Amino acid sequence: MYSRVWKLTIGEIGMRLAFIFFLIVLVLMCGSMFEVFGKPPKTPKILFTSTRDGNREVYMMNPDGSEQVNLTQHRASDLGAVWSPTGDKILFVSDRQGTRVRDLYLMDADGSNVRRVFKKKITAWRGHATWSPDGKQFAYVVTDRTRPKTELYLGTFGEEDAELLPHCAFPAWSPDGSEIACHIGPQTSRLTFINVHTRETERPLPTKALRWQFEPSWSASGDKLAITGNRHPLPVILDRDLHDAWKDKQTIFIVKRDGTGLQQLVEEDGPDAFTPVLSPDGLEVVYTQEINGQFQIFKLEIDTGVRMQLTHLGRNTDGDWFDPAYTLPVSPQPELLTTTWGELKKEK
Repeated sequence: MYSRVWKLTIGEIGMRLAFIFFLIVLVLMCGSMFEVFGKPPKTPKILFTSTRDGNREVYMMNPDGSEQVNLTQHRASDLGAVWSPTGDKILFVSDRQGTRVRDLYLMDADGSNVRRVFKKKITAWRGHATWSPDGKQFAYVVTDRTRPKTELYLGTFGEEDAELLPHCAFPAWSPDGSEIACHIGPQTSRLTFINVHTRETERPLPTKALRWQFEPSWSASGDKLAITGNRHPLPVILDRDLHDAWKDKQTIFIVKRDGTGLQQLVEEDGPDAFTPVLSPDGLEVVYTQEINGQFQIFKLEIDTGVRMQLTHLGRNTDGDWFDPAYTLPVSPQPELLTTTWGELKKEK
């Protein structure tokens, strides 16, 4: 009698263990699916870098500055984060391999599943990355710290080799995928467009309209860009006070793709403003400006000129805007993988 009861108990235990094992496998399978496809934000979000926790970390917030969340929470410096076209991934810069090495990393939209983009290490710094609209490629800048030199490269996710592009900095891939906006110097920085297919360059905005033109950001429609600009010369001169006075005239502009319609958005009074990012609808711009001795992120309504300070703690820079209303569906759709974001938006 006791033997029969014991055998039944063993059987029940076996069934329960099998069921538990099945549940574990199911959870792991679902987890791997989420790891591949990720979960993008359901509402508009802005990525930015903040030092409020003692070192540079990647944060996310709503466009009104609410719900500011630390995504990286790491002792290394994490910065320069940019959304993938579908919002399920984030590309950012970190020195997790050592304080003298900055490289590109990927993570999911909630800050999980962090991994390096490249397996090969280099002594120079990789940074200032931008995604292609189909999410398969990215452009980035390599800075050689041993000499004042920066180079622009075109990389493909999953591959170690990268192609050297014409010299440029702060790349921003156009929404239709046809070109990369950037700026080129050194005597004067010029807004430059690199044709992705031919590698030809174009500079539609003359220096007589704006002497210094850099840090471009596209609207989702691709018809205009926000840029940092300075109407005044910035030579390397002995009179440092004069140089700093000119630098403080650096501010934010908006311009059409063909170089026309240049409009100044932020007054020159006060500290210099920089790193503008257009909202996908092109109606607002976020940018960085110093206030009370710290860099903070502001948002400006282009039509009304109404300005809002979004951050208040620590040093805050590097904004990047994502809006699910201006992106491809996130669920796997093989027929969409070879179609660019810009082409799909035109069909809607």
